[in-house]
Amino acid sequence: MKKIKILLVLIVAVLGFNSCEKDELVFTAKAPGEFAFTNNFLPQYVLTSATSANIGERFTWESQNFEVPTAVNYELQGSVSGDFTDLIVIGSTSGNDQAVTVGKLLSMAADAGLDNDPNTEDPNTGDVYFRLRAYSGANAIETLSSVQTLTLFLPEIVDTGGGFAISSWGVVGSGYNDWGGAGPDGTFYTTAAAGVIVSYVNLVTGDIKFRENNEWVGDVGDANLDGILDSDPDNNIAVTAGDYKITIDTNDMSYTIEPFSWGVVGSGYNDWGNAGDDAKFHYDYTTDTFKVGVQLIDGDIKIRPLNTWSGDLGDANLDGILDADADNNIAVTAGHYLITMDLKDNSYSIVAAPVWGVVGSGYNDWGNAGADAALTEIQPGVMFGDDITLIDGEIKFRADNTWDGDLGDNAPADGILEAGDNIPVTAGNYVISIDFNDPDGPRYHLTKR
Repeated sequence: MKKIKILLVLIVAVLGFNSCEKDELVFTAKAPGEFAFTNNFLPQYVLTSATSANIGERFTWESQNFEVPTAVNYELQGSVSGDFTDLIVIGSTSGNDQAVTVGKLLSMAADAGLDNDPNTEDPNTGDVYFRLRAYSGANAIETLSSVQTLTLFLPEIVDTGGGFAISSWGVVGSGYNDWGGAGPDGTFYTTAAAGVIVSYVNLVTGDIKFRENNEWVGDVGDANLDGILDSDPDNNIAVTAGDYKITIDTNDMSYTIEPFSWGVVGSGYNDWGNAGDDAKFHYDYTTDTFKVGVQLIDGDIKIRPLNTWSGDLGDANLDGILDADADNNIAVTAGHYLITMDLKDNSYSIVAAPVWGVVGSGYNDWGNAGADAALTEIQPGVMFGDDITLIDGEIKFRADNTWDGDLGDNAPADGILEAGDNIPVTAGNYVISIDFNDPDGPRYHLTKR
């Protein structure tokens, strides 16, 4: 019996020795510095609040082999200092990639003391750092990758000196927002002339009036149809569907309503108008310019008023100034762009930029029936679109017609966008906006007319 016990002890000892010997030999992961990310990195990462939900970078790597029966996990770590004494865990996975949003990069930029305010002495460019920890928890084996530096750039908000302000006056009526029941009034802006305000607005057939601060106090219309606003009874102003420029001189309460719009036309957008309306410009009061967010294809474009061939403009000299010369088409390549036009001097620019849009069963069969309804960044972080026709269904918002970082509104719906539920809509014509600057999160408005 003693011999049997001694034999069992020897067997256990041998097994234990072999197990320890194997543990010493299983570590085959690459040493720090040899284990690195496999994706390509940009020289500089341009960050804006408007794209905070987008993916800023997707880190990828090769699997590490610890030769143990348990799975290998990965932890993407970030640091502002570079020595990782301020380590933050970006995310953990058992896969081979981890996405980092623009919003997370903006948060790290803020921690690094960067900002986009030209009136501060804080820099608007700087570096942040990332590394990967690969580990097998059951065996307490781990290795770290080499450190990857990302250079972040926050474009400063530029004041061109040409901006104006939002006026207290607005457009209200069945011709715009169901007399205020469907959303805020159409906006008026101040101009260079004291007391003169202007609104660039898309109307539907109906009636309108003008009022201040979205309130029914002192509202005015035109009972006599004499071009002078009054507070008489029955003073609604009848309008037909279209795009208009409305000007009010509050010094004498005279006003004008005139058709007004500019749009992008061409083989690079809508087959020179044969495949739909032009991509419409919207007014940016902060720079006193007109802008449009648009997806283009390879081809040529021009800019024209009111979807007509009267007064169309191009750039024959390729000098950044719009002209009416012959052979003045502007060549473009496929991509998403923000086009800006200044009617004061006919200057323009075409800059690659994210374009947010509306997608869903309520618009384009979730992208299967055409491009999303594009919104334009009319001010930094503020997206806007009007004359958008929806059908009964659901929608979400996404950038550049892709599913990276799409946004919805989780129940109960509160008007704040997040990576969540679809937004139900009913058929109708809409004005749609998103404000990424709202402190509670990206806030959206759907105004049904």
